[in-house]
Amino acid sequence: MVFRFAPVQHDPAILAQYGALFAACFPGTDKFTPAYLDWLYLANPDGAAVGYDAWDGERLAAHYVCVPARAWVEGQEVRVLLSLNTATHPDYQGKGLFTKLAAMTYEAGAAQGFDGVYGVANANSTPGFVRKLGFQLVRPLEARIGLGSLGHTTKAQAATLSFERSWSPEALAWRCANPHNRVARRNGGARLQFHAAAVGVVPAYAELDARSFPAGTVDGHGPAASPLRLFIGLAPDAAASYWNYASIPQRLRPSPLNLIWRAFTPRTPQLDPARIQFTFLDFDAY
Repeated sequence: MVFRFAPVQHDPAILAQYGALFAACFPGTDKFTPAYLDWLYLANPDGAAVGYDAWDGERLAAHYVCVPARAWVEGQEVRVLLSLNTATHPDYQGKGLFTKLAAMTYEAGAAQGFDGVYGVANANSTPGFVRKLGFQLVRPLEARIGLGSLGHTTKAQAATLSFERSWSPEALAWRCANPHNRVARRNGGARLQFHAAAVGVVPAYAELDARSFPAGTVDGHGPAASPLRLFIGLAPDAAASYWNYASIPQRLRPSPLNLIWRAFTPRTPQLDPARIQFTFLDFDAY
């Protein structure tokens, strides 16, 4: 069987084919609507999606996409990719298509000036990313449930962090406009507060330092989050304090989630697990 490999496309007809592939691979999932794919692949102010497709004639066999972002990596603001959507039609699984598409995507990303790719992988997919694609397993994400504001410091100096997503006001507005699960935001004074539907009545919750953004970036009158909140992410060891957030036992988590990273160039370092700032805003869980 000979496949044709081509960069991802963004016209409505092809987006519809992507949606059909996701429906075949993930029955019962209603996430991958035309509106969602248009938002994710095209509307991102940091750039259009980067990825590759595998075609068997006119039939879409597999698809892999990363979306552009900006991040602070060891004190330098760089362009990175976030590894996201991957799907191989059931008729074509077991042929190594994902590994091939990922390698082509990362080569294209490096050629376009991106410094690396990060992602959040579950326990089943992490070994493949590490062994076959050369990712660093940085650290398992914290999964905690608690009351009120987060106890840890929300903002360290960028120069002291190994990794932190760099959000512009435009990119933050785009992230919050996810048509599948909109993110509510509220100005809490020194902290900007964000929450999105997650588990039942318990929302996923994140905070960003308001000093990082121009005044008025977040409306002070947005809806408040439920007092009981879910934190999925990481805080620097030197600043982390989870006194009011209890760790969710492993047996109660659907699947432990791991932060993974791959640098594209020798000048781009591996990440220090002890100096990571990361929230649900920085990936696609909610």
